[in-house]
Amino acid sequence: MLLWNRSRKDMSAFAVGIPQLDICIAFPLNHIRGLFCLSLRVERLIRFVAKDGRTYYGDAILPPGILDIAQATQARVIRGDIFGKHDITDHIADVRLLLAPLAREDVKTVRCLGLNYEQHARESKMPLPEYPVLFHKPVTALAGPFDPIPVAAPAREAEGLDYECELVAIMGKEARDIPESEALAHLLGYAVGNDVSHREWQLKRGGGQWALGKGFDGWAPFGPGIVSSRLIKDPQSLKISTKVNGKTVQDSSTRDMIFGVAAMISFLSRGTTLLPGDIIFTGTPQGVGSGRSPPLWLKDGDIVEVNLEGIGSCTNKVEYTLSKAKI
Repeated sequence: MLLWNRSRKDMSAFAVGIPQLDICIAFPLNHIRGLFCLSLRVERLIRFVAKDGRTYYGDAILPPGILDIAQATQARVIRGDIFGKHDITDHIADVRLLLAPLAREDVKTVRCLGLNYEQHARESKMPLPEYPVLFHKPVTALAGPFDPIPVAAPAREAEGLDYECELVAIMGKEARDIPESEALAHLLGYAVGNDVSHREWQLKRGGGQWALGKGFDGWAPFGPGIVSSRLIKDPQSLKISTKVNGKTVQDSSTRDMIFGVAAMISFLSRGTTLLPGDIIFTGTPQGVGSGRSPPLWLKDGDIVEVNLEGIGSCTNKVEYTLSKAKI
């Protein structure tokens, strides 16, 4: 058996096409055919249905020059616990359908921040918050990057269906009372999401709580994968946008956040344990439908695309049906 580090020039040819791996093991061909690689360093985590009909976690393989995970057609299959001991195998599977990056059983909570972009707070005619504005969504709100956005009967009783592109941070390690300087090291990585909202239920029928207007099934599509925090060094310098039916309606940068990712994670961990698999929607920039005159409400058949630089896009169709999220 031969063991080598990919940084060694004399062995680098054997590791071509496996850029994230640190250690590779080559076995004599008369014992085991091929190359089997072990690593905890997943770069672009996806969950997908392969052409063989099975569902896998994988490390997405992107064409040269492409950063949008939504364009992944292949991935190296991951075996084991994505938050613990796991292997990136040499089994390359074809991607038939991208699912929500985390299975429901791997998600602990879905936390969300409101009014966390300065210009969005101003368009909402609200004062800048002194502390992060926290609310929760149920796990059943999560959906995949191409799932329809189902609009149930209660949400069709009045106008008010709105979009919100958001950077989504996913915890990878347990954290409690962590300083801001250590917060990003506890992340598994980042995704993009849409905090679908119904302003009538959120602001008028919710009794002062936002959950009713934001927690319907399938109203938190996210993905298209989770990009490692090692690849995205600064989450406060990313372009973020939304298109509705091909027209750009939100176009901003995460630098407009009032509370940056590190600050909010540190704050949320004060006296409260954050767990691997906790999902944090970090707020939306200006340009939401409710901030326009006249308001721009989503309607049946609309196509909503949210995009985050370095990660990719989620594209979801509004459906006045009983569609279920494919988490």
